[in-house]
Amino acid sequence: MQKSLKIHIEYQLCINIEKVHSLSGGDISQAYLLETENEHFFCKVNHDSNAHKMFLAERVGLEAISKTKAVAAPSVLLCEPLEKGAFLIMEYIKPTRAFQKDMAQLGHQLAALHRFSQSDFYGWESDNFIGSLPQENSPHSQWFEFYVHERLLPQIKMAMDNKRLAVSDVPSETKLSATCQNLFPKTEPALLHGDLWGGNYLISQEGKPYLIDPAVYYGHHEVDIAMTRLFGGFDSSFYDAYGEHFAKEPFESERTDIYQLYYLLVHLNLFGKSYYGSVRSILKRYF
Repeated sequence: MQKSLKIHIEYQLCINIEKVHSLSGGDISQAYLLETENEHFFCKVNHDSNAHKMFLAERVGLEAISKTKAVAAPSVLLCEPLEKGAFLIMEYIKPTRAFQKDMAQLGHQLAALHRFSQSDFYGWESDNFIGSLPQENSPHSQWFEFYVHERLLPQIKMAMDNKRLAVSDVPSETKLSATCQNLFPKTEPALLHGDLWGGNYLISQEGKPYLIDPAVYYGHHEVDIAMTRLFGGFDSSFYDAYGEHFAKEPFESERTDIYQLYYLLVHLNLFGKSYYGSVRSILKRYF
């Protein structure tokens, strides 16, 4: 961490930072643990031109989750631009190993988050980000339309522009819409974390689940569950607890594939061709 940034944070928070520890695990931003005599803070620094917008969107998402009182999220203390990039300061939650009871609690609390709905539309009040990529959230009254136009099509276009998908790989908008309309149920908009892989939750030393790094919007609750199944990190106690609140609906396994398609497209656009096979397989299977 640059000395000038450390001094600025000390001034803004009226603290004396005794130690700065670099933390691993961030694909997009540099992460630090800031240690004072009595407190610890978590700091993220990103030098991308969109960094301040990204961190502001993250703050909005964390605050939206916290306001539901369904599941905890860290409190944001500072979010400011730098000469190049931005930084974000939040409370530090010291993580510990997740036991079955902790995962069950997370399952119950995620279901409570998904039961929270204060929207008549699918989408969000503003666009935000999925990783470092823009995520469009224009409101739609029908879920399948939102998912096709705000999720699949922007990522497909980006992949084609970057020559990571060929024209022959891509179905028509009509085909995308028809398949999703046939498979997607009519459902009340649920507040979603939006990027719920195994690195975006943690269990505190006190056994309290926290959600971090959200990409929130109102959508179908199954989207978060589909993401949890993509890369692992969630055990049977989590799914059993969540399942007490939401009954399975027809075509859930098919929707899981189609919801995972969005995240695979994001990874294709972020990390390259290693995700091409998975994306192409789902596109050919359903569209």
